[in-house]
Order: sequence, then structure tokens, then C-alpha cells
Amino acid sequence: MRRQLLAWCIFLLCVGLLWHEAEGRSLLVAAEGRQGTLRGQLSVIQGDDGVSYVSLDRLARLLKLKGSWSEKSRTATLKADSKTVSLTRDRTQVLVGGKPLTLGAPPRVLSGGWVVPEEFLTRVLPRLYPSVKVAEAEIRPPVKPARAAATLEDLRFRSYPSFTRVVLEASGPFAYQIEDRKGDVRARLSGLSLPGPQVEEVGDGLVKEIRVAPAGRDAELSVSLEGARGELKSLTLQDPYRLVLDIHSARPPGARGALGGPGEALRRIVLDAGHGGHDPGAVGPGGLQEKDVVLDVTRRVARLVEEGLGIKVALTRAGDHFIPLRERTQFANKERAQLFVSIHANAHRDTDNQGVETYFLSSEATDNEARQVAALENGVVQLEAGNSRVKMDALKAILWDLAQSEFQEESSQLAETVQDTLTKTLRIANRGVKQAGFYVLGGAAMPAVLIEIGFVTNRKEERRLMDSQHRDRVARAIYAGIAEYKRRYDQKMGVAEVPK
Repeated sequence: MRRQLLAWCIFLLCVGLLWHEAEGRSLLVAAEGRQGTLRGQLSVIQGDDGVSYVSLDRLARLLKLKGSWSEKSRTATLKADSKTVSLTRDRTQVLVGGKPLTLGAPPRVLSGGWVVPEEFLTRVLPRLYPSVKVAEAEIRPPVKPARAAATLEDLRFRSYPSFTRVVLEASGPFAYQIEDRKGDVRARLSGLSLPGPQVEEVGDGLVKEIRVAPAGRDAELSVSLEGARGELKSLTLQDPYRLVLDIHSARPPGARGALGGPGEALRRIVLDAGHGGHDPGAVGPGGLQEKDVVLDVTRRVARLVEEGLGIKVALTRAGDHFIPLRERTQFANKERAQLFVSIHANAHRDTDNQGVETYFLSSEATDNEARQVAALENGVVQLEAGNSRVKMDALKAILWDLAQSEFQEESSQLAETVQDTLTKTLRIANRGVKQAGFYVLGGAAMPAVLIEIGFVTNRKEERRLMDSQHRDRVARAIYAGIAEYKRRYDQKMGVAEVPK
């Protein structure tokens, strides 16, 4: 014991010798293993999310840990003696000897290498090396002027059968530290400002209340629970910057409806008629303009939904005027919509192309045709006033990736349901459900789909789309898809059907 203490004192004494050599923060790490005393220095990497990280490669070499990972891999494994640590990129939960542990920030890949948050050293390493010690290796440099704090733009939640999702949307990135303890969920939010407390009453059987309030120069998130909590997951999304917390119930799925009361029924949707104003969209050989046919169909769908389902419908445009793409989902977010459905008509150089298809968002297209459709619909970006500098090649940087989207599963289910009712009702070519990078869907804080109701460039389909009765059948098919999705959604949420 004295020998270990002496070694540790010598180790700390060396700190002073390293101060003038290191640039930025560094940490000294020491541990007793089967191979004797292991010690060394780790540079701290400041992430663009405000979190401090260390290199996983350097940490493994320093402590002689075995494992496997690569720049392209989704998972990483570390082994020390008889214990194994399993990590997943961009996920806060790690497994240590098969037991879950939630970090405040996830492992990432930066500059081609895996990094883990600094707290990994103090929370995970002690489970591998009980004797591990971590200390600052230098005096921190003078504090640079802090960048302007991000502001909280929106606080929202959504209740599911087995978990409640809490989303904080901000004007820019901020750092967060979650207190991993039983009971209520708390998180320190550094670099986030707000004028005063914001509160959301939930009462879904798991979460009672969500509160964000100033805490000194920072802010604090507090989620009060009324049910037993299980797993807690967190991740961040970009454009706009969002912190997403999924708080899982300790009870099995389905139990919350019976024990904790029902969730919220589907009662608010936004319908979006594509194009408009000086943007006609696709134009058929007979002169039919996409903007006109989709506006008519969208109005018909709105009437059917309001009358048949008794839910509120808001339209992004009710007349022939131009609306920038990003403002369409911003409008849906402000309306607190629970669904976003964008209606379009298709076009192709091959005038024999026909049929209907439904899309949900992904940064990678399902196929070349899906990519071409997205490029055609996204072309309106270059018409938007004040946005001439936007390049179509930069769209990927703005769109959410499917794997990170808050509502990928729900959007997929909505797309499948609408596509099914369209093809069965209209008895026309089924082009399927596809994924592509549609700018108009990016940023939607709810399940979102884009429907292509036919090809105006196909003479036969153009004539159909000119026919009022056919448009009515299209509208009724879309309505039937929304109605079926609502039925399944409300059933899953444990709510009774709203009287018509």
C-alpha cells in the first residue's frame, strides 16, 4: 500500500514538469494492473458540442487494454482482465461486464478516431481498475471569451406506450451533463440561456412535469416523474440543434395505458400543398401545373379530415402564393402539429412513368429515381428570396440522417399506411414507399411524409389529375390513410376514439 501511495505521489509531482509542454488540457492517468503500475498522459479534446473527450486509441494503449473498433464501425469493445466494456457510437449507454451505465455524453468519432467523454475515466475505468487515479496535468490556460450562449427555442414532449420523449430545441449547441440517479431526471445545461422558467405539464403516467429554469450562468432541466423509471437514453441532433431524452418506463409496454392513464390522441395535423406562387412545380404537356392540382387535393383532404375525424387541420398555404420550404415545417412546429403531410405531383423525362409513391426523410435516397425526385422538389430552394447562395450540393449537410431522426419509425408507418390506401383505392401503379432527402421534410418535429399523387408528365395521368372526380378519389385515399394511422396511433396510446 505504501509503495502504491509513493508511486502516486511521484506521479503527481511530475505534473509540474508537464505544464509548460502541453497545449490545452491534459490528464494524467495511473492504475495498478496485472502488468504493474500503468501511467501516462491523455490530451483532452474539446468537441463541437461543448463536451470534453479523450482518444479511445490512446487510452487503450496507455492502460494496455485489448479491444476492437474502427472509424467505420458502429460499436467498440474494450477488454481488461475478465471484464468487457461495450460502446455504441452516438449512444450514451455503455455496458460494463454486461451491466448498463449511462454517460452524460455519447462516444463519437472525431477526425477519424473514436473518442469517449472525459467522465468515462472516472465512471467506467474504476470498474476495470479499482485503483485508477485521474488528475489534471496542467494549469488550464486563460479562459477565452465565451461564445454567445444558445437560446432555448422550444421545449416539447411526446408520450409513447413505453417511454416519454423530451426535446429541447436551441439556436445553437450547448453542453449538458445528466445526473444518472434513480427518481427524477436532472441535467445541467451549460451555454444555454432563457429569460425565465419554462414548464410543460405532462401527466402521462410516467412523467408528471418538465421544467427548464435558469441556474446561475447556465440552465437546469428537471423532469419530475410520477411512475417508475427504467432506461434513460439521450442524443443530440443538428439543424436545428436538439437535445433528445427518451425516458423509458420500468413497466412493460402496454402497462402505462392501464396504470398511468392514456396518452394524447392524434388531434392536430398540418397539410402542405407543394410549390405555389412563382413556383409552378412540374408542368404537364397539356399545361397542368403541379401547384394547382396539389392545392385542390390538399383542400379536399383537409375538409375530409376535419369532418370525418374531428381533428384540427392547418394548411401551409390556402391560396396560390409562394412559401419557402423551411418555413413550411417551421409552421408545423409552431402549430404543435402531430403529423406533417406534404402533397406533390411527380415528373420525369420518361413520359411513360406513372403511379403513386410516398416518401419519408433520409439523407440517402432509396434509389436513383428517388434521388431525382428529391432533386426536382428541392430545386425550389434556388427560387427562395435571399437564399440564392444555397447550393443543392449542400443539402445533405442540412438534412437529418434517417438514423438520427426523432420520428423515423412513425414516419415510415405513416408512409406505408398512406401508400397502401392510395394504391388500393385508385388501382394504379404502386411505386412503393421510398426514402430521400426532401428539404421540405427536414426540421419537422413530428412524423412527416411526402406524397407524389401521379405524374403530370404522363399524358394519361395528367388527364386524370385534371378530372375533379379523380382528385376527389385521391383526396379520399389520403384521408383513409390518415384515418387508419390515427386509429392505430390512438389505440397504441390507449385513448378512446373521439366522437365525430
